[in-house]
Amino acid sequence: MKGSTTDRPEPLADSAVAAEALKTVRRSLAQHPGRASIQVRVEDEPAGELTLPREAVELLARVLALMAAGRTVSVVPAHAELTTQQAADLLNVSRPFLIGLLKADEIEYRMVGTHRRIRAESLLAYKHRDDQSRRAAADELTALNQEMGLI
Repeated sequence: MKGSTTDRPEPLADSAVAAEALKTVRRSLAQHPGRASIQVRVEDEPAGELTLPREAVELLARVLALMAAGRTVSVVPAHAELTTQQAADLLNVSRPFLIGLLKADEIEYRMVGTHRRIRAESLLAYKHRDDQSRRAAADELTALNQEMGLI
């Protein structure tokens, strides 16, 4: 089917465009390390230039890096409250698994009536702890394999 209702470009095309843009954004950040803001030239804009806070350009660089790697990107404010389904989607786990994490007090949440709400910063803190734990386990396994001469 040629046309779709979303009209999204193919991921590979997105990746190539993002990779090219990332080079330019990183170069600009490197050329102006102490600046609090960065000027961007905008085509078809009467003023011609747009001034952006450095933090916004750094965030753009992270988004472009993920897109260049073919990954999807979601931007969620740290103070945002998520539904259990949104939180499960961000962790790439099932909703029942997430509910288990909440019941085990692995992730902070609050009740709004009969519904659970999870702050994005609590979810990201859990994800960070989980990632560190996984890395430590992988490092330990690698060390054991080296001791046993398997690697």
